[in-house]
Amino acid sequence: MTEDAETMPGSATIARLRRELARGTTELAVLSVLNVRRRYGYELMKVLRDAGEGVLEVKEGTLYPLLHRLEDSGHIVATWEAEGRSRPRKYYVITEDGRAYLAMLREEWSGLVDAMRQLLNTLGEVHE
Repeated sequence: MTEDAETMPGSATIARLRRELARGTTELAVLSVLNVRRRYGYELMKVLRDAGEGVLEVKEGTLYPLLHRLEDSGHIVATWEAEGRSRPRKYYVITEDGRAYLAMLREEWSGLVDAMRQLLNTLGEVHE
């Protein structure tokens, strides 16, 4: 969606829809980012926001509980590390179980996208 969508009539509806779609894909997005390399929380929020062009912006109140759930389920592990004289940061790393779970989420997401694309294409061909 373009930035113009924010100023269009119904922009509140579009904003709500974006939040709902993002909420349903946050776990997939977080694990995908961690699959590339380890990240600390703030860095993870920034990557999601920048890579998702603002659509995947995740607030702390959403991200940290999600990270705790992923850690509790064994999909990620966290370690505290300090670099030089800076404050320690908690880094998150995806586990092998997390990679298997990510593969399943990606497959489900692809299936959903394909099904929606097929539905929309089919409906686009129907004329009354």
